[in-house]
Amino acid sequence: MFSDKLYQHLLDNAATLVSLTAADTALCIKYFEPVLFAKDTIIEQENEVPKYLYYVVSGFVRLFHYNEEGNQITTHLNCPPGFITSYTAFNNCTKSAEYVACITACELLRITKTDLDIICKQSIAFKDYSILVFQMALAYNETRSRELASLTAEQRYVKFIADHPAILQHVPLLYIASFLGMKPESLSRIRRKIFS
Repeated sequence: MFSDKLYQHLLDNAATLVSLTAADTALCIKYFEPVLFAKDTIIEQENEVPKYLYYVVSGFVRLFHYNEEGNQITTHLNCPPGFITSYTAFNNCTKSAEYVACITACELLRITKTDLDIICKQSIAFKDYSILVFQMALAYNETRSRELASLTAEQRYVKFIADHPAILQHVPLLYIASFLGMKPESLSRIRRKIFS
């Protein structure tokens, strides 16, 4: 049912950061499980310990939570290729404050915390890769926090579409607006100004 291309996607990504052996490749295939999810599927629940770390082969996934007014707040949008989960909760095996949801149909590879620990013990390359991935996630979140605080709404949107042009074709503007820290009507005004 699943092709080797799903694994190759992850292996190619890892190979840009670390050197992989045949044994490393075998561990990847053994411990990462390929899964398909339909559009709008919630794959991890709020107030539960995240079961998996996901590698996105294709599709778009988001993290979100509900604020006090009951509105969904999108805190992360992935752009393939890349990993996604509620990182702190996954790492610490604690309950997450966020949902993980597929925006589109998705092809994913997933791994449990237990299996991730095993693969990192058995493979120096995957241990190094894992550390680098989490470091990049931390750096990304720091940059995002800084941009939310220092850039105007229009600057945030212009930078976002320059960095991630494919997202506009696949992710509803409601989610993009929330991710960029603005109301949907504000984003609509910005888009009219930019594209008029």
